[in-house]
Amino acid sequence: MKFAKFFLVWYSQQFAIPFWIVGHVHLSLYNYGQLKEAVISILMHLGVAIGFWIDWKNNKDKWD
Repeated sequence: MKFAKFFLVWYSQQFAIPFWIVGHVHLSLYNYGQLKEAVISILMHLGVAIGFWIDWKNNKDKWD
């Protein structure tokens, strides 16, 4: 379980910018109408969001 949390935090820190900046350019240029691509994109974004949440939860005391 600790490795899964570590992996999600690492994943979110490494892939957030490529998904949210470069990904939006691709979505605006191409029509991705296939359900498979949409589901994969949602899962990748959820992985980034969960990693951010875990990292925030682990480090929120540092911000007080």
